[in-house]
Amino acid sequence: MNVQAHDNLLQLLKGRFEKHKHRHKGIAWPDVLAQLEGKQNALRALNAMEATGGEPDVIGMAQDGKGLVFCDCSPESPAGRRSTCYDAEARMARKEHRPESSAVEMASGIGIDLLTEEQYRALQALGEFDLKTSSWIATPPDVRALGGALFCDRRYGQVFVYHNGVQSYYAARGFRGSLVV
Repeated sequence: MNVQAHDNLLQLLKGRFEKHKHRHKGIAWPDVLAQLEGKQNALRALNAMEATGGEPDVIGMAQDGKGLVFCDCSPESPAGRRSTCYDAEARMARKEHRPESSAVEMASGIGIDLLTEEQYRALQALGEFDLKTSSWIATPPDVRALGGALFCDRRYGQVFVYHNGVQSYYAARGFRGSLVV
């Protein structure tokens, strides 16, 4: 990432951070900046999150207290990460209309993790997300082994967790990711 792109990303993140202070109570921007300093892989991941429509923002401290958690905070599932089936195996198993990528492949390529159900619910406690879209979430191995995957959305003032076959994909379903820096 060149200097101008680096500076532009930091300015964008700072603006979002200051606009949505309720997402990261007790965390100051200078601390975020210090945590990002010299972490090129993290900056590339945040840039990719931004480029695909994720609008990443700090949502808290890592469980170990030694890092910050960034998460996709776009109102709807990131537009550049929709129309994906769950993982590469599911994508390759489709005989017709194979999507270009999968949620797991894209997340790995960006350098982020799919949200777990717990993380998705924690995000929803900070605002209302996915009112018109849905987002794949990390699926337990036993569910995946049976050919299923989980996704979430918010409807009727509630967060719902659903299941679908891993090969399914829809224009309104994408995924949200997180990054610990």
